[in-house]
Amino acid sequence: MSRLLISAAHKSSGKTTITVGICAALTQRGLRVQPFKKGPDYIDPMWLAQASGRACFNLDPYLMSHAQIEAIFATHSHHANISIFEGNKGLYDGLALDGSNSNAALAKLLDLPVVLVLDARGMTRGIAPLILGYQAFDPAIRIAGVILNKIGGSRHEAKLRAVIEHYTDVEVLGAIGHDAQLSVTERHLGLMPNHELDDAAQRVNTMGELIAKGVNLDRVLNVANQSINPEQLEKVSVVASPSPIKKDLRIGIAQDKAFGFYYQDDLLAFENAGVELVPFDTLQDAALPDVDGIFIGGGFPEMFMPLLEGNVLLRQQLHTAIEDGLPVYAECGGLMYLARSIRWNDKSYDMVGAIPADVQMHAKPIGRGYVELETSTDALWFDANQDHAKQTIRGHEFHYSSLENVSPDMKYAYRVKRGHGADGKHDGLLYKNVLASYTHLHHNASSQWVAQFVAFVRDKKKERSQ
Repeated sequence: MSRLLISAAHKSSGKTTITVGICAALTQRGLRVQPFKKGPDYIDPMWLAQASGRACFNLDPYLMSHAQIEAIFATHSHHANISIFEGNKGLYDGLALDGSNSNAALAKLLDLPVVLVLDARGMTRGIAPLILGYQAFDPAIRIAGVILNKIGGSRHEAKLRAVIEHYTDVEVLGAIGHDAQLSVTERHLGLMPNHELDDAAQRVNTMGELIAKGVNLDRVLNVANQSINPEQLEKVSVVASPSPIKKDLRIGIAQDKAFGFYYQDDLLAFENAGVELVPFDTLQDAALPDVDGIFIGGGFPEMFMPLLEGNVLLRQQLHTAIEDGLPVYAECGGLMYLARSIRWNDKSYDMVGAIPADVQMHAKPIGRGYVELETSTDALWFDANQDHAKQTIRGHEFHYSSLENVSPDMKYAYRVKRGHGADGKHDGLLYKNVLASYTHLHHNASSQWVAQFVAFVRDKKKERSQ
């Protein structure tokens, strides 16, 4: 039950690199490290999973109930030596004014000691009031240590340590200087996904080695061990593995360099619903697998437009399958792939062409942040178990593209109450048995989308067999 939250004073402080490095370094020691990521993020969890050799799970107080967060933590930390949570943005940042969906709120809920990563560039004595302010802002949060990042050398480090020791009671757990080997190429969504890099494993190993030199891992473990809560131990002790479920459906899932944004608990929800997920590669596979439905998640199709266009056979097969009524769910990058074309930097490439719309890439985000949707009566599988009652669904979006030349006859699954979606008012484009949306959903207390989509696929399979 050892656990800790690695957070920061503000975003872009380097906490992802340091968290990945700590996970890798402790894993290299032979510890079973279970990573978690706070917030709606796909890319950081990929790197954390690479570093620990264990799937990383997202925890989001805006999208999830407290009970679900506690259950996910208890289930997946059960067999780990230590659970490490990476925060998003700053410790106290969040959508709600009262901080109810902040990193600090997660720390309170799960009794997590906090390690702050502080970008120390240009700071000396001023680091003390920063730390003291973070302690005073919410005394219920236990800031158990700091890691100084981007220090200017040994003299700078010595000054910072002296100031922190003199003015605060917070322990300095490590200090990291600038090193090109600790950086990962960034893109418009943040870090480049690890599955696009052939040397990702070596990069992570190097991060672990470098972090081990600059961070006192024994003290980090000591901090994590101080968080043991008898109530949490009791919750973990009663967690049982689910019984195996007979798989009666096959759903294809696009998993390659272009598409890879999937939540681990969503994938587990598919398995628990009796689904065998069958991976296929949109860049290389010449044929679709034999499946009852398709799920195409988010990714960076704009980075692979020539390859996606060049795989003509797969695009044609997918288009034909959609015309024949195959159930398909596509999110963001998946929506872009199903459209007629993607245009970026005055170059346009043909895509699947099932959705009557074209995609235009932009230099700045079109939709970014949390989304709240209301389902329409056309919403296909969302009303499968609701007798056509409207549902309010929470999700998130982050896209630099917009849709153009959309068919005037297009129907939509959602009305956007918060966010941008497809056009500022609607999201979830509907065609045949396809639902394609800019919104990313997370199977949780507020959205049982996996169970509903699986029920829809199962119904369509029965219809075809009659």
